[in-house]
Amino acid sequence: MIPKGGLNNLMKQFGKMQENMEKLNQEMANQMVEGTAGGGMVKVTANGSQEIVAVKIDQEILTDDIEMVEDMIVAATNQALQKAKELYQEKMSGLAGNLVPNLPGGFKIPGL
Repeated sequence: MIPKGGLNNLMKQFGKMQENMEKLNQEMANQMVEGTAGGGMVKVTANGSQEIVAVKIDQEILTDDIEMVEDMIVAATNQALQKAKELYQEKMSGLAGNLVPNLPGGFKIPGL
């Protein structure tokens, strides 16, 4: 059972959390992470929103086997996306913990 006035306070907390989540999503678009492969010969940059924003390929490997280069691009991309996902999860867990640390009855927010 939620104490009197508790529902109103809970709704205020959720409203504040929603505002902060919007700010976080904007910040994440500006956070950059990098994945590499082939000893740094392939670099893929992603933002915290898990969007690929740049791919750099060392000119030396362009004469190598194309399948190997493709594999390096996939590996670097996957690494960059994983780092972006981890960064987002880290920021979200901090946001949720700060805003609603004592939800009633063990209430959980999906995805947090």
